[in-house]
Amino acid sequence: MQVIWTDPALERIDEIAVYIAQDNPDAAERWMLELFDAVERLTDFPDSGRIVPEVGARAVRELICGAYRVFYHVGSTVEVLSVRHGSQLIRTDEVRQD
Repeated sequence: MQVIWTDPALERIDEIAVYIAQDNPDAAERWMLELFDAVERLTDFPDSGRIVPEVGARAVRELICGAYRVFYHVGSTVEVLSVRHGSQLIRTDEVRQD
C-alpha cells in the first residue's frame, strides 16, 4: 500500500523538527528519520495503528512514535493527516475526511 503525506502533516513535521533543532540539531534529524521509518512500515501493515479515540472512525488511525502521534487515514492508500505531540489535543479538522 502506498503512503501519501498531506501538506499539513509535512508542515507539522517541519515545525516540530525546527523546534527540536533549537536545542539539538542531531536529535531533530534522528527524530525525523525515525518518524519516516515508522510511517513507512504502514505500507505493509496499514491497520497496525490504533483507532483514534477522539474520532472513533475505523479508517482514522494513529501511530505512536516516541512522544508523538501520527494520524492517518486508511483507504486505498495510507494518507498521513497530521502529527502532534502526545500532550496536545488533536483538532478534528486535522483528521476529518471529506
